Parts: sequence; C-alpha cells; structure tokens
Amino acid sequence: MSARLTALPGAGSGSRDLASGQARGEYSAFTKSVFEVLERTEYRRCDKGEDLEDIYRLRYKAYRAHGVVGDMHDGAIRDPLDETDNVYRFGVYVDQQLVSTLRIHHLDSEHRAGPSTQAFGDIVHPMLDRGLTFIDPSRFAADPEWSKIYPQIPYITLRLAGMACFYFEAPYCLSTIRDDHAAFYRRIYMSERLGEARPYPGVTARVELYRADVNAIRQRSFERYPFFFASKREQHMMFGKQGAGELAPLTILPTAKYVQAAA
Repeated sequence: MSARLTALPGAGSGSRDLASGQARGEYSAFTKSVFEVLERTEYRRCDKGEDLEDIYRLRYKAYRAHGVVGDMHDGAIRDPLDETDNVYRFGVYVDQQLVSTLRIHHLDSEHRAGPSTQAFGDIVHPMLDRGLTFIDPSRFAADPEWSKIYPQIPYITLRLAGMACFYFEAPYCLSTIRDDHAAFYRRIYMSERLGEARPYPGVTARVELYRADVNAIRQRSFERYPFFFASKREQHMMFGKQGAGELAPLTILPTAKYVQAAA
C-alpha cells in the first residue's frame, strides 16, 4: 500500500445551510473526518481500459475476502450488466490509490436492465410499468485493507448513488443487498424492504430488495451527512454525456468540500 495514505481520526437544504453549519462548528468528528478524506479523493468514471479492469479485480478481491464468491482463475468479477446502455461504473481513489468501486444503473420503462430487475423482476417491473424511475446501485466493493484504515469509504462511495438520484431526478433508490448490510441502509437512507431474501447469480449470499424515498430523506441527509452534497456540475461530470468534440474528464473532484466557498 502507498505510504502516502495515513489513517484519519474518528471514524438540505442548499450549500448556504451546509456552510453555515460548518462555520458554527456543528459538524461531528466523524463528519469532519469524511470531509478530510474527500479532500484527498477523486472519482473516475470507468468505461474502458486499465481503470475498468482494476475495478473488476477489486470486486473479486473484496468479495473473496468476505467469502461471497468462489475462486476465479482470472481474479476479476464482471457480468453482462456491466455492458448495458444504462450503466455507469466508478472507481474511487484516495491519494491516487483505488480504494472502492460502485456500479449504477438508471432504470425506467425503456431501460430495465439492473440487478434489482434481475433478482426481483416481479416486484420492480410493475413499478416501471407505472412510470416510476429508479437508481439501482450495485457491485459496491471496498479494498479490505484500506477499509480497516478508512471507515469513511462507504460514505464517500455511496454518495455517488445520491448524486445519480438528483441528476436523473429519480424519486427512489433501490438496493439489492445482503441481510447483514441492511441495517446500514435503514439507518442512513431510511430504506424499506420490498423483497425478502433470494439467490443472486454469481454470489453465494442471498439478497434482499430495499427502496429509499429520495425526496423524503433529502433534507435529513444533507443535514446529517453534508458530505453527500454535490454541485450540479459535479453531477453532470459524473453522469452527463459529452458534447461533440468534448473530452470526458479523466478524474472528478468532489464538490462537497467547497460548500462554504459556494455559499
């Protein structure tokens, strides 16, 4: 591991409200530690090349460490959902070291491919038929060694899902997760369970389906977890399409750390 990485202490409004909270010194020690990690974080949207292979290998490393996949000769995890036209794959880097990854699908009536429809199609397809849209994050994986140093990794990674909800104006976020992860999603996102445990292709663990109401928790999320804030520009850089002659950004810096300057 890179010697540059060192452990940090501690484990809704708009940007003006977030900045005023910061100015009054009201942030918890943990929130401050997340902001400190964000100061050293960059995101990369991985569509091809070595970055993409790196996140496939990180998936395998993380899942193997937790015993949810068997031995694979190529040491990488990829599946057909990585190649759909509604997928976004990200690597999260701290001090230029890959520490985690997340995959996101945007579901609507015309784009239905995603982990939730694969495992819980009988529940999700009728909602898509009614015109609902969803953000469907999956394949969250964190480097098991760096996770011991950075308890902040889930927060700096899953803020991508919130950004996607706001960018695509999706009112709900779905989560196809193991039972032992459910407490985190209930606590952070006030997620409700829609589907009980079922098998999922390629993993030994059974998964459950949870749904978070984005609009219902938006104010609460920004007040409790101000590091989830992202500017419109950051959202566009993460999920927007490049115009003619426009190059995709190589890396994207989080904007939550700039809320005080933006106010």
